[in-house]
Amino acid sequence: QVHLVESGGGLVHAGESLRLSCAASGIIFIDSAMGWFRQAPGKQRELVARIVDTGRPIYGDFVKGRFSIYRDSANNTVYLQMNSLKPEDTAVYYCWASYAYSWGQGTQVTVSS
Repeated sequence: QVHLVESGGGLVHAGESLRLSCAASGIIFIDSAMGWFRQAPGKQRELVARIVDTGRPIYGDFVKGRFSIYRDSANNTVYLQMNSLKPEDTAVYYCWASYAYSWGQGTQVTVSS
């Protein structure tokens, strides 16, 4: 059974940073693309970043160099480092794995102005 457990969300001020973590179990991590999506109230879920075991990460257009995704295959964990956060980054952030097209439960990120 696949489990994706996110952590690291919270309330920050604009300009501050957060690092989200997603611990994966029940998947073949090295064979799975991993990613982060987000969903704000009243909006569709959108891609934040995704990464495969090799190759360059892909980011949503709004990221503009502020976020970095990276994976630790030794610990089956994917991270999202978010810098220069803006109020419009406020959303629930979901971890995703291409393996069985799995989702985590989501972690709330709130950025105050």
